[in-house]
Amino acid sequence: MAHASVEWTDNLEGQFDLKALLTLIADEMRLRADGIFPIGGIRVRGIRLTDYVIADGAGPDDAFINIDVKMGAGRSAEFRQRFFDQLFAAVKAQLGDLFERRPLALSLYVEEAEGWKHNSIHARLKANN
Repeated sequence: MAHASVEWTDNLEGQFDLKALLTLIADEMRLRADGIFPIGGIRVRGIRLTDYVIADGAGPDDAFINIDVKMGAGRSAEFRQRFFDQLFAAVKAQLGDLFERRPLALSLYVEEAEGWKHNSIHARLKANN
């Protein structure tokens, strides 16, 4: 399991390629995590925020992108440090000069989660191999 939620303020509309960012995160989880995340358990979603206050509320151009990742327990500290450093760098590169064009905060938080799941995507992937 590796689920990522990308929250972004609506004043960023048209300022960056959301689909490319979501795809980048999924590809990083799929291709650069050394098989640690089962492919069928990867989910990446974008959440456009319309209600928010940033800092003192006085900067209408202030914006943020927050990425929350939930993953099952058991990944080593070394893996987590290496992978999420790499992911954060890739996301910053994907956003390009957006930081120079406007006030922007980017954050990435990682949580180990326990949950209940039922997923038939794994069977589809296995049948296709």
